[in-house]
Amino acid sequence: MNISSKRAEYVALTSMVLSIIFFVSTSVIGAASRGFAVWALSWQILGGVLIWLVLVIVFHQRSLAEQEKLDMIQLARTREGDTIFQGASEQAELFAVAQRRLAFLEKWFIPIFSILIACYQLGIGIYLLSKASEGVAKELNHPQLAAVFMVAIAFISFLMSRYAGGMSTEVQWKPLRSGGSYLLCTAILSFALTISLALGQFKINIGMTILGWAIPVLLVVLGAEAGLNIVLDIYRPRIPGQYSRSAFDSRLLGMISEPGGILRTFAGAIDYQFGFEVSQTWFYQLLEKAIIPLGLFSLATLYLLSCVVVVSPGQEALIEHLGSFEKVVGPGIWAKIPWPFDKAYKYSTRQIQQINIGFVEEAQAEREERKPLLWDQKHYQEEYNLLVAAEAEGREGQEGAVPVSLVRVAVPVQYRIKDLKSYVYSHSDAKSALEAICYRELMRLAASARIEPSEKQQRTGARQDGEQSLLSDGRKAAAAYLAARIQDVADEMGLGVEIVFVGLQGVHPPTEIARDYEEVIGSVQKKQASILNSLAERNRILTTLTGSIDQANRLYELARQFQQAKESGDSAAVDRLSEQINTDFAGAQGDVFKALSEAGSYAFERATIARATGERFGDQILAYRASPNIYKREQLLAMLERALEKVRKYVVVAESKDTQIYIIDLQEQLTPSLYDLPLEILEKNK
Repeated sequence: MNISSKRAEYVALTSMVLSIIFFVSTSVIGAASRGFAVWALSWQILGGVLIWLVLVIVFHQRSLAEQEKLDMIQLARTREGDTIFQGASEQAELFAVAQRRLAFLEKWFIPIFSILIACYQLGIGIYLLSKASEGVAKELNHPQLAAVFMVAIAFISFLMSRYAGGMSTEVQWKPLRSGGSYLLCTAILSFALTISLALGQFKINIGMTILGWAIPVLLVVLGAEAGLNIVLDIYRPRIPGQYSRSAFDSRLLGMISEPGGILRTFAGAIDYQFGFEVSQTWFYQLLEKAIIPLGLFSLATLYLLSCVVVVSPGQEALIEHLGSFEKVVGPGIWAKIPWPFDKAYKYSTRQIQQINIGFVEEAQAEREERKPLLWDQKHYQEEYNLLVAAEAEGREGQEGAVPVSLVRVAVPVQYRIKDLKSYVYSHSDAKSALEAICYRELMRLAASARIEPSEKQQRTGARQDGEQSLLSDGRKAAAAYLAARIQDVADEMGLGVEIVFVGLQGVHPPTEIARDYEEVIGSVQKKQASILNSLAERNRILTTLTGSIDQANRLYELARQFQQAKESGDSAAVDRLSEQINTDFAGAQGDVFKALSEAGSYAFERATIARATGERFGDQILAYRASPNIYKREQLLAMLERALEKVRKYVVVAESKDTQIYIIDLQEQLTPSLYDLPLEILEKNK
């Protein structure tokens, strides 16, 4: 009897050593080339190291058990006729240590190690998936050198996997199937990485991106399959003499590594799990005969479906025949020649698309609720600075003053496709071309625009071509101007797009100087407010004086012409302008009209009083001449009346012979005096 497990042990040991070498090599290559897929493959190879380690231990123990059997058989032959050894069977059981150890190993060690391998594959697969999005974005270093190493790994892995797979056809070497299929998976992935690295030399990274995601997903699937096999193995019926397949022996990898077809592999897995021959049933026989015709029919049906193009509402499809443009079709169902002769490309022509100019928007998950756009806060993930023309006022006298300012402008440009053929064929990337146009026109606008409208624009509201403002009411005009410029240039270049909206939002200085900028803008606003207040005060004064600003300007112009005519000695012009000024001033309203009216009233009053005074003096002379004494006494009494108007007066009527004097007070009294009460009232009160 030969020790057959020794050969399998050597194969498993060789494969484990090679897997360790491959693990170290791919780890170094992945780190040097910055290839995430190569680095992920190293962890897949490490899983193979664990499988080969289990196989080395199992076959080594089998070799010991087989050697023990040979020793016991040889011992039994030499002691065949000895009566002392009549209990040979009991002695064999007593000395079968390696066989008992092998049974314990197959019962407990392999399932426990299967759980560890499943946990490793699931854990490392999930970890690699979490790093995949970041890893696949890295640029490769020396991909051609890495491809050479991957070719060597793929070739050696393929040879060892096929050798182990060929040995696994023997019953006593069947455990090698798990390691051989896993190593074949490593060979296939290494070959795919070789092609992807070769394409990466030409900046074609799609293969590395796909493998960067595929390898972690494969590890997760293999780990889940191993875990499921562990659970199913608990409920599997045990048949004496039947091979017990380990949980880490992947059925999925066995479909491509085992000799025979996929159906036989699938049927063998079912036979092993349920304990009866599924491959002998009539349904399996029918399925085995019809699987190829059904597969061909399905493939033909799928291929013929490429003749039908379904265009949804709001879309247009561009159909190419052998790479050349054929036609553009709208919404509906259309027929074409099958792929690859005719190809259809769908575009959402009615959908509004957006290009962000001047800023990079945050990801959807990082967006917060809309908040006020404050100048000293960052609004987007990234914002770009733009040069704009600086204010000329206040800078001309400053030595070394920079004639430009820095601002940040967020411009969302929304567009849609209006000519699909031009959009696709005029430029290799129409969206990038439109983005470049938007940036160029924005730079031109920013270089010639003002931050604030000029004082003349604020007073008159008029704007000249090329003189725009990015703040206040000038933003709307600047946005309309920018949209028109972008549309004109896009039409000239034949992009086939329609500009729907251009918004100048979030125009503000860089956040680092926002506070200083606000102070400057505040000073400019205060200056403009002072100017406007002065203009308002002027208008109020002129309106108060003449009733209207136009009337005040007209009177001022007449006064100026009158002064010039007076200085030049033109008497005719002086007379004419004097008459016109009098007429216009007489027709004016406001304080001028009031002053003129009051002056006229005062002049009339003084003239009338003077005339009346003269006439009264003449009458006084006539009265004096008629009776001088009476006139004098009359004037004296009149003077006393005027002088003593507010003085209390007492009239004493008495003669020299009278002893009783009567004092009469004719002044009105509100409260009577005590002396004025009748005597009867005083006596009655006693």
